[in-house]
This record gives sequence, C-alpha cells and structure tokens, in this order.
Amino acid sequence: MRLKCLFIAAAIALSPAMASAQTYPVKPVRMIVPYSPGGGADTAARIVAKRLSETLGQQVVVENRTGGGGAIGADFVAKSAPDGYTVLFDASGIVINTAARKLPFDLTRDLIPVSLVVTAPMVMVTPPDAPYKTVSEFIQQAKRSANPVAIASSGAGSAQHFAAELMSAMAGFPMLHVPYKGGAPAMTDVMGGQVGAYFANVASASGHLKSGKLRALGVTSPQRVATLPDVPPIAESVPGYSVSEWNAVFVPAKTPEPIVQRLATEIASAVRQPDVRQSLEQLGLEPVGNTPEQFGAFVRDEIGKWAQLIKTNRIELQ
Repeated sequence: MRLKCLFIAAAIALSPAMASAQTYPVKPVRMIVPYSPGGGADTAARIVAKRLSETLGQQVVVENRTGGGGAIGADFVAKSAPDGYTVLFDASGIVINTAARKLPFDLTRDLIPVSLVVTAPMVMVTPPDAPYKTVSEFIQQAKRSANPVAIASSGAGSAQHFAAELMSAMAGFPMLHVPYKGGAPAMTDVMGGQVGAYFANVASASGHLKSGKLRALGVTSPQRVATLPDVPPIAESVPGYSVSEWNAVFVPAKTPEPIVQRLATEIASAVRQPDVRQSLEQLGLEPVGNTPEQFGAFVRDEIGKWAQLIKTNRIELQ
C-alpha cells in the first residue's frame, strides 16, 4: 500500500509537466538571440524561427538581447521560466566564454542543450602576395620568423581568435593575436598586408577570394567545403585540427523533457527542409539538427577543449 501511494504521489507531481508538454505550445515562443540584428546568428535564427512557427502552430518570435559578448541574453534565458516559451539561439562563443570567463550563469547547470542547429567552417585567409601559399609553408615561415606572426580576429574570445590559438598550439609556432571590432575591418587589414592571416567566415570571404584580394590556405573543417572545393582542410597539415563556428538552441534548466524533445525534433525537421537548407547553405552554414543527448555531449567536449587550450596557451580574456 505504501509503495502504491508513492507511485500515485509521483504521478500527481509529474502530471502538470506532462499535461503542459502534451499541449505545448499554446502561445508564442520567444527565441532570444544574444547578438545584434543582421548578424550571422540572428539571420540563421530568423530562418529557423519562420519554419518552426509553421510546424509548432505558434509564432516563434526572435528577440535580440545584446551585450556582454552574448552573456546578457544567455543569462536572461537561464533565469526564465522553464516552460519552453523562452529559448536561446546562441553561438559557439557561449562555450568559449564558459571556459574563459566568470559568467552570471552556469552553462552546464542553468541551461539544457536542445539541438545543434548549424555549423560554419572557417577559411584561413592571407594577403594575396604573402610569401606562403599553403598551410605548411605558413607554419614553416611562422617558425622561422624572428617575430610572432600577427593573426587577426573579430574580437578577443571569438571563434576566429580561438581557431588561431588552437592552430598555434597544435603546430607549435608563436603568434601575436590582433583583435578587431568585427570581421570586416580584420579582413580589410589582411587584404592590405597589415596582418598575416585571419580565420574568416566562408560566406563573407568568398567574394574577396574570387576577386583575388585574399588567398585561401585551408578550411577549418575536417573535410573540404562544397563552396571552396579547391581549398584543403588545415587538418591535412595539422593532424586532428578542427574548428567550426556554430549556432544552437538551449532552454532553461528544469524544462520538461517532453518539451525539450519536441523542440529538438522540430528543429531537426526544419533544417532538413529543402528551402530552409538552401537558405542556410547560401550563408555558408551546414545544417545539423541533432538530439539533446548528442548536443549535450558536444557541448561538454567543446568546453573541455577550449579550457585546455586556455591553460596551454595561457590565454587571458578581460
């Protein structure tokens, strides 16, 4: 009898969450993007949100909450009600920030990974008249140089910054990190020869590569990129090297499991639709859409990788 009572009590405790999950959603869903309107994460979020609005039967409204390198928007979601009506559409910077900085929230405790939406390989670009034409030649030149090679980034702690730091650590050459306030000014100075290299977004660099204003040495993904078929992976010269920017969805901790699974299923379905896939690929993004379990393992691996790099390279971020 006592065991029966315990089962009944447990069922009563779970029933509100189960009921809300079965009817979810019954009102609009806010998708928080912690970056500026018009940026890469914002553009991808709006493409996905449009399809989710159709499949969920409720509007998925993108809301930008910027500041703190993405921390302000992520913290807002972490402290929101765990009911599936406030979700976070974030970027790879969230794991770098977790590994490198003290944040107002704990990624592994306060947020649940739902799905990796897209990945975005980068391409290592150099001035067109640089004395190196391959990754191997670049590394040899960097090792021989009396001064550390200057590598630009779109900002300290950015994916571009850490792509350079990882290559420096794995290939064993010294580098001077030169942070810029965005990718556009960084590429401008690479084209002008003020800095030796930059890890650019494939879509934003393509036009400059075609015009000859930049030279591509390698892509950061383990495989070649469809839009740059003649550019080899950096991993061919630096075995094991792999870095990608990415966008993904998180929800507050304690969000009911059925809601988490529903969102993951709908996201995976959305990015596999031909029109959505085409829109994302035109931006240089590779659709993924995996499970919460798969994405959770990915996040843990990413945090560990960047934490180790920060320790090895003694990287300090303000």
